[in-house]
Amino acid sequence: MNNWNQFLLLQGARASDGRVHDFGAALSADDLAAGFVAPITDLGLIAASGDDAASFLHSQLTNDVEHLGGAEARLAGYCSPKGRLMASFLIWRNDTSIFLQLPRDIQPPLQKRLQMFILRAKAKLHDATGDSANAVILGLGGAKAEAILANCFGALPGAPYAKLEQAAHGTLIRVADAFGAPRYQWLMSAETAQAVWPTLAASLAKGGNDAWRLAEVHAGVPQIGSGTQEQFVPQMVNFELLGGVNFKKGCYPGQEIVARSQYLGKLKRRTTLVTIAGTDAQAGAKAGDEVFAVADPAQPCGMIVNAAPNGMGGVDALVEMKLSAIEQGTAETGGVRLGSAQGAPLRFLAMPYILDALDL
Repeated sequence: MNNWNQFLLLQGARASDGRVHDFGAALSADDLAAGFVAPITDLGLIAASGDDAASFLHSQLTNDVEHLGGAEARLAGYCSPKGRLMASFLIWRNDTSIFLQLPRDIQPPLQKRLQMFILRAKAKLHDATGDSANAVILGLGGAKAEAILANCFGALPGAPYAKLEQAAHGTLIRVADAFGAPRYQWLMSAETAQAVWPTLAASLAKGGNDAWRLAEVHAGVPQIGSGTQEQFVPQMVNFELLGGVNFKKGCYPGQEIVARSQYLGKLKRRTTLVTIAGTDAQAGAKAGDEVFAVADPAQPCGMIVNAAPNGMGGVDALVEMKLSAIEQGTAETGGVRLGSAQGAPLRFLAMPYILDALDL
């Protein structure tokens, strides 16, 4: 266990396997909307460096890497030849490296797979998760967070997916907003984190991985993990709506299928936001679990993409499903259920952006 995790345990964190879950209780959406800080301990970081690093990643990912600026971040996906997402990344760069952030549990095999395709390119990949500059990731958001961060950084990133770096404080990336307020990832050294933590914890609700996942769910941002690899074409999880797919760039694995899904035929599946009440739902609702429409109980109509405890005894989740099931679920409470047509009902919530394939 590293010094940062030991420090958090002394602050009351509950953790297992070196990953901080919460500080005694799950935070609710209302807690997050008011203002929160959450150590994020379940994400890994791959760094790509070398003269050909940008061109190599550009040829592998769904988004434009060659024109990625130093003051921005982007979402990007890594697809199988069949166009199914094997990973989703938050990517950014500095003067020496391009960084790909993804769930830590799938990082080793994904990094190994990418390494296989470098061939003669002048590019190197390494696990940057433990590098001192990125040793700690704090997630912040809600109404109070912006003013507190401004005291540290001065001017803040002005829009989602803008980024700034300061030698004294680290890297600050504004990600997708949630609860009507900006959200940020702050990457820094363990020494900086221990210095700023008391100020942050005095004013903001303290959470962990569960709180950050709940914020991601309410921001409508999917993350591919071990339970959902190769399940979705990017559009099924709204990835192109979030800027994670560039349809003008060159080829990448699965590009033909992703493009065909965009331009030929009609999109039949999307991802939407739901809440599932009850302790049984909290115990059972996880990424990769299937959902069923009551009107068609014989086969699943969709799958949970991401889920997080909502602090109210249940789970909030992003669920990919047939458009017909989304339409039914928004019109009829209990029209879609978890695990079977007799399972816990899904209650549909408003998405933070428009699903352009629907007229809801």
